Amino acid sequence: MIRLLFSLLVLSAASHALADMVVPIRTIRANAIITDIDVGTKAGQVPNGFDRVTDVIGQEARTTLYAGRPILVDDIGPPALVARNQIVAIRFETAGLIITTEGRSLERGGVGDRVRIMNLTSRATLFGQVQPDGSVQVKQ
Repeated sequence: MIRLLFSLLVLSAASHALADMVVPIRTIRANAIITDIDVGTKAGQVPNGFDRVTDVIGQEARTTLYAGRPILVDDIGPPALVARNQIVAIRFETAGLIITTEGRSLERGGVGDRVRIMNLTSRATLFGQVQPDGSVQVKQ
């Protein structure tokens, strides 16, 4: 009997030793900015999940996040600076040459995201990285 109680006590202590995972308290729609009242923690651990609420607050939901389910790294990202169909400055640099023109964003994207854009002059579709100023840097 004592051995059984000891085993239960050890299992109980082991379950409390698990790290917390960040979960939405309510359903968060895609493209919404996550605030401190939207998320909390739950006992457990999941690969590619968050364990600190501060890592999630201020980020944008890339997909719908359901209450009680862990938030994964690919589910959120920086808030979008570039909206779909927005006119953006396209910047191309190589060997001292800088070309700047206008384009239309074909996707939403935040700082550092790779987005498709269409050059308004040539109608060519390009890929570029969103910069902190809202422009898109195109590389070779």
